[in-house]
Amino acid sequence: MTTDNSAFTSDLVRLLDERGYIHQMTNAGALDALAAKQIIPGYIGFDATAPSLHVGSLVQIMLLRRMQQAGHKPIVLMGGGTTKIGDPSGRDASRQMLSDADIAANIASIRRIFEPFLTFGDGPSDAVMVNNADWLDQLGYVEVLRTVGPHFTINRMLTFDSVKLRLDREQPLTFLEFNYMILQAYDFRELSRSHGARLQMGGSDQWGNIVNGIELARRMDGTELFGVTTPLLTTANGAKMGKTASGAVWLNPDQLSAHDYWQ
Repeated sequence: MTTDNSAFTSDLVRLLDERGYIHQMTNAGALDALAAKQIIPGYIGFDATAPSLHVGSLVQIMLLRRMQQAGHKPIVLMGGGTTKIGDPSGRDASRQMLSDADIAANIASIRRIFEPFLTFGDGPSDAVMVNNADWLDQLGYVEVLRTVGPHFTINRMLTFDSVKLRLDREQPLTFLEFNYMILQAYDFRELSRSHGARLQMGGSDQWGNIVNGIELARRMDGTELFGVTTPLLTTANGAKMGKTASGAVWLNPDQLSAHDYWQ
């Protein structure tokens, strides 16, 4: 995305643009104006599918750090609930199902990764960590169908890359995974109501999921929310660098030594 950073008035958007973090952004002018006049709580979600995040997630961690450096409030959303579903984005197969105990252990391990980068606390711009299992686990199936389901059409859901690419490759996509985008959209709405979140950030493969959340909050609550995506960190052949790629570069030193990380 090409932007004219001379037009930005907020430290946040100008910093993200100058550092090359911005791939796509919704309503850049309105987000810039809001960031110039108030503290914005913004979040990124991380599913707990392993005891560590990988180097591809470091871009997102740094995005939260830059947000805090600009005087805004980072929210680290751990996907204790969505990990039970599995994000189909960029995948050719379903994720392995994890137990609640495994997910809880992974979240505890992952939290340590954020501590050198973010200041956690109760202050206006202090980071907080929340778990979407706190609200997703409480949802009733019929309730979701009646209150959230009418705001999504199958026609549009089938156009998103996370679904379309899997179907184009004739790889199975379970109904469980198909619901992931609905739950992620619900997360944005919930965080806007409970934590005042106005911004969701993520890798470029999350664009469709982020836009879904923006539209859901607008339709259900009349709230204006914003989204920013970053370029993905990829391997030499252009594939997304993730947990399941051969030779995944882990951030937790228990899984990859500092020497091996730099190698």
